[in-house]
Amino acid sequence: MRSDTIKKGIQRAPHRSLLRACGLTDSEMEKAFIGVANSFTDIVPGHIHLKKVAESIKLGISNAGGVPFEFNTMAICDGLAMNHDGMRYSLASREIVADTVESMAQAHSLDGLVLLPTCDKVVPGMLMAAARLDIPSIVVTGGPMLPGEFKGQSVDLINVFEAVSKVSSGKMTLEELDELERCACPGAGSCAGLFTANSMACLTEAMGMSLPYCATTHAVDAHKMWIARESGERIVAMIEENLKPSQIMTQSAFYNAIVADLALGGSSNTTLHIPAIANELREQGVEVTLDLFDELSRKVPHITAISPSGQHTMLDLHQAGGIPAVLKVLESKIKQDALTCTGKVLIDNLKDAQVLDHNVIRPLDHPYHEEGGIAILKGSLAPDGSVVKQGAVDPDMLQHQGPAKVFNSEEECVKAIFQGAVEEGDVVVIRYEGPKGGPGMREMLNPTSAISGLEINKVALITDGRFSGGTRGPCIGHVSPEAQAGGPIAVVEDGDLIQIDMPRRKIELLLSPEEIEQRLGKVVHPGKEVKGWLDRYRKLASSANEGAILR
Repeated sequence: MRSDTIKKGIQRAPHRSLLRACGLTDSEMEKAFIGVANSFTDIVPGHIHLKKVAESIKLGISNAGGVPFEFNTMAICDGLAMNHDGMRYSLASREIVADTVESMAQAHSLDGLVLLPTCDKVVPGMLMAAARLDIPSIVVTGGPMLPGEFKGQSVDLINVFEAVSKVSSGKMTLEELDELERCACPGAGSCAGLFTANSMACLTEAMGMSLPYCATTHAVDAHKMWIARESGERIVAMIEENLKPSQIMTQSAFYNAIVADLALGGSSNTTLHIPAIANELREQGVEVTLDLFDELSRKVPHITAISPSGQHTMLDLHQAGGIPAVLKVLESKIKQDALTCTGKVLIDNLKDAQVLDHNVIRPLDHPYHEEGGIAILKGSLAPDGSVVKQGAVDPDMLQHQGPAKVFNSEEECVKAIFQGAVEEGDVVVIRYEGPKGGPGMREMLNPTSAISGLEINKVALITDGRFSGGTRGPCIGHVSPEAQAGGPIAVVEDGDLIQIDMPRRKIELLLSPEEIEQRLGKVVHPGKEVKGWLDRYRKLASSANEGAILR
């Protein structure tokens, strides 16, 4: 065992002395040492319950004959970080999570890991670490939050963001906003729609790194504790079998994750995280590009309509059969022989799966949309690609042409929207918000929520930053190259015509190549003072089309 490095032989007497200080007995020195990477924190709803989940995991490990060691990682709540400088730290924190797990596992020679994340960047960060370490690992995602209820309708955090502008426009009273605020987020778990956190949990399960039904089992459901305990027991067996992440997270597994993503209509941020995780396995021949997302999007229909793409919630998805039922419907589209953390291939895990509500999970011949939920657009404005959650776009806006309204920050844009400067037909461009330009590639939930709440319908938004997983509408993010790196988005001026054609996967700045080149030669990037480790991130971060990984 790897842990023999710190517990076997006369040279390790000092190490054993320290382990005995932690309460270890002689018999435990002979067992596998298993890390439980817990992202518990008191300030993030998705993580406030993870102490109890970790206890169940540790009990499962002990029951199966292993020795659990719990340690912590950081976790940022994107909702709390939204629309201020704190959002610059969100995506970048993915790297810290990965580095933390790697550091703890390596420094203490752990034999295996149970990873306990919930929210947006923590799930991919821990998966990156698992791939990098390649020691037996299993993931227990913390589970969704229950939906709130407001005036007889299911609601979630996005409804609150959108309600702010409804108050500004007189469509909602302050008293109604107060009532909504108090009921939209009823307790522990990741926000109730298919936003980035729940998207990544679903893809983790589809990839085979967590036990069946883990992704959609809600945070407050006792079944979450059962899954946690079973995962603790399972990791001990995985160590005995020497079943490693590189055997599970193969090219086939990533293929399955993308197929599930497109069928579900998951967050556009998955196009950052899945390539970043795959990058950790490049030496094993794994490669995921935006082109793979787009290729599969043309073949995989969108079969669920979960908020923000529709009225269903994660609870509806779970009650309809969860991810096993979704994969059962997709049986002809997936790589059935992909190995999973159960020790079985994927198709064997689906033997008893069934769809319990065909309106929530539709059959392939009756989808919500014929194509997958995500589309990759390229053209003169985004030569290296951009991303849109097309499954959440009104059919009338799949094709649009309009004049640009250009802003060099999210704050400038939000101010202009509330001042009435954005009109029907406009194409709003928010730049210098990319991995380097932000830095940190902030999510733009406030501009999208403001436009939605004000009911400005025929407006497109384009950014080299990101959009929240809760965004709906013609919101095109991840424009690459970004403005700070000299991408064409840097030369757009107010009034320039921009053409968007999602069916043809095109996004064009309607200027001649000569004019674009001439303008690029005159670009002066706005200076931004950046302190702390974000300055290091700005220097090392790659383009969004490569997953915004550190080079």
